[in-house]
Amino acid sequence: MAGERGVGTLYVVGTPIGNLEDMAPRALRVLREVDLVAAEDTRSARLLLDRFGIRARLTSFYEHNELAKLDIILAALAAGDVALISEAGMPGIADPGYRLVRAASEAGFRVVPVPGPVALTAALAASGLPSDQFLFLGFLPRRPAERRRLLGEVAAERRTLVAYEAPHRLIATLEDALATLGDRRCCVARELTKRFQEIRREPISRALDHFRAIEPRGEFTLVFAGAPEPDPVGDSHILERLEAEVAAGASARDAIGAVSHALDVPRRRVYRLWQDRAGRREAEQERR
Repeated sequence: MAGERGVGTLYVVGTPIGNLEDMAPRALRVLREVDLVAAEDTRSARLLLDRFGIRARLTSFYEHNELAKLDIILAALAAGDVALISEAGMPGIADPGYRLVRAASEAGFRVVPVPGPVALTAALAASGLPSDQFLFLGFLPRRPAERRRLLGEVAAERRTLVAYEAPHRLIATLEDALATLGDRRCCVARELTKRFQEIRREPISRALDHFRAIEPRGEFTLVFAGAPEPDPVGDSHILERLEAEVAAGASARDAIGAVSHALDVPRRRVYRLWQDRAGRREAEQERR
């Protein structure tokens, strides 16, 4: 399975995020045929490979040894094919695998993705929130001040927000999200594809109440609705225009029609505001 021009190919192989039934046949074939597997965690990688009867040669490649291992893996690529796998999911997504991909590409080796499960897209697909555009924040900062700063920076972002979080920081993160983003809708996905999978779709405040009452466990993916579209025409402005039309001698019906047309807002909205105004005035008169 040699790569082009007599050099090896780096295969970026997705592996299950929990459920082993998600292991793709193509991924299994590649892992059986490569000369070396570079794994974020060799212990979990060996368990995975043994489960499928694969006796591949393993080497570690993780956040704290990637610089030392780059030359070793590039040398292996000069002699044959290498597969890169993450501890779970797709390599290069919120893990140091991208550094090996970049180094291999810059060295002239062929890089081929073998797609597999990804927690962020699984949670996004199950969230019920818009997915045509989204912003992935990766693992949120561990320090509270840095986490709040990041959430504050994206508070006005219209796109759906996706992030990973550890169980022991979940409550603090939801508290920060509520304070910075407001009580918008969210999806908290726990232990995706695993036996105790839990997917909650609700306002941030309700998710916070739920997890405050229990001890959060497992791996979490958080999906937050984007910031709501600003209302270009506020209620107060509509009422001011209505008051002006009526003061100029227009009937309520004509005033509603004129304001609806002038401001390009639904007539029913203008009518509702007029009714609310009339109700408030009537209540004030009764109190007098």
